[in-house]
Amino acid sequence: MTDPQAQRCPWCGDDPLYVHYHDTVWGRPEYDDLALFEKLCLDGQQAGLSWITILRKQDSYREAYDGFDPEKIVHYDDHKVEELLSNPGIIRNRLKVQSIIRNARGFLGFRERGESFSHFLWSFVGGRPIQNTWQRFEQVPVTTPEAEAMSRALKKAGFNFVGPTIVYAFMQATGMVNDHLVGCPAYRACLEEAG
Repeated sequence: MTDPQAQRCPWCGDDPLYVHYHDTVWGRPEYDDLALFEKLCLDGQQAGLSWITILRKQDSYREAYDGFDPEKIVHYDDHKVEELLSNPGIIRNRLKVQSIIRNARGFLGFRERGESFSHFLWSFVGGRPIQNTWQRFEQVPVTTPEAEAMSRALKKAGFNFVGPTIVYAFMQATGMVNDHLVGCPAYRACLEEAG
């Protein structure tokens, strides 16, 4: 009998936190507006870093950014920015700190227009997860036309740190695309969750 551990997507390695994220979060369809907002902000924080770095700081980010409540974040002032920049639990980069505030404004723009952030994002994949059938990790793209279109639309809506590569990583993580390798045990689970 083959060990299912050996069949996991290779990118998560054997770090228990990363393995748990791979097995229970990555690729699972997410439709909640606020959960999608948080994930998009965190993916932007990853720019130039590995995802495991951000994953290890996720709880600190939630604490530092008031549970990713955009209604609170949008009111952060210069004093709060300086406080965040001195917080060792997050990435202390001024542009990245300010990007979450900017993204909160963009998110609230959807709310003010009576639009669902989730519906907007999922519209780029026709409302249903794209089911890929990659056999090898090397086949998985770093961006797609859908990610490029979403990136442009997010920038137009006032978001930043949302380039096509970041957006595609976000789409993979939130189940808009199933990029688990077909031999990975999580592939079938994500397929079933997609309905």
